[in-house]
Amino acid sequence: MPSAGSPPRASTDPAGDVNDEPTILSRADWLARQAGHRDRLAPHCSDRVARTFHHVKHPVRDFLFEYYSFTPARLLRWSPGPDVALADARRSEIDWSSRFVDAETGLILPARSFPRPGFLRWAGRYLQGIADRPGQFGCFGLHEWAMVYRTGAVRHATPLRLPPADIADIVESHELRCTHYDAFRFFTPAAAPRNRIALTRANTEEHDQPGCVHVTMDLYKYAYKLAPWIPAELVADAFELAWSARELDMRASPYDLAEFGMSPVRIETPDGKDEYARGQRNLQTRAEPIRARLLSLYRSLLAAVETADSPL
Repeated sequence: MPSAGSPPRASTDPAGDVNDEPTILSRADWLARQAGHRDRLAPHCSDRVARTFHHVKHPVRDFLFEYYSFTPARLLRWSPGPDVALADARRSEIDWSSRFVDAETGLILPARSFPRPGFLRWAGRYLQGIADRPGQFGCFGLHEWAMVYRTGAVRHATPLRLPPADIADIVESHELRCTHYDAFRFFTPAAAPRNRIALTRANTEEHDQPGCVHVTMDLYKYAYKLAPWIPAELVADAFELAWSARELDMRASPYDLAEFGMSPVRIETPDGKDEYARGQRNLQTRAEPIRARLLSLYRSLLAAVETADSPL
């Protein structure tokens, strides 16, 4: 096995693509990238921190910080990704410094040090399976409607824009076509049997598909789970995509978001259905290169770990 401070075999650029030659970032370059990453995400993170301090809830914005387990502080951390040398860097200047090793060219985060090869294998297969499936665009965001169907409970401290009886009529006049278990599991007991597919945790890999807004949001999860062995810019790309997906998700819901400056996508109308499907297709188009870059990084990390663990 190579020594901890040996030169890297390969590197990733800010997009997450794998290069054949090691990359050395000058001090000016990596400081600029670090500052740019923090400036890019600071508005999202400072808004979340301020609202938390004042105990102010937001039914759309809170989701990416509560459902997903990456805190604002972690989101602001910068990493160049694996096998990239930070020239003239002091450990006190970089995030996740304990993961980096000293090399002649600078501080480096070795790809071979990623600790969970089993996760890389599973997640790589999962992401590839989604990439290989066609997108489906006929669900019209009815999962949020199914979560309040024939129940007095709601999931958000926000008024509904339609009375419960109208919501029930809309659910009953459509076929529920949810394909994502982590949305389906919040259906009310009355709504779950109405779904076209009986989804379970065990069969989620069979049904997740690239047109689903939740699958698009989850790319953020599969990005930050690699941190810091992933360029922070790729995590930011996935976060901003998830931000857009969550907004479409909730605008198509039965909740009234007028006080948050968001107009509804009225999926109960033909025009609203068309608008939602266009939004899904746009999100899928934006997600494809991010998913491809993640897959490339998962595979390169796995190859590095397996090579390091193989006998000489």
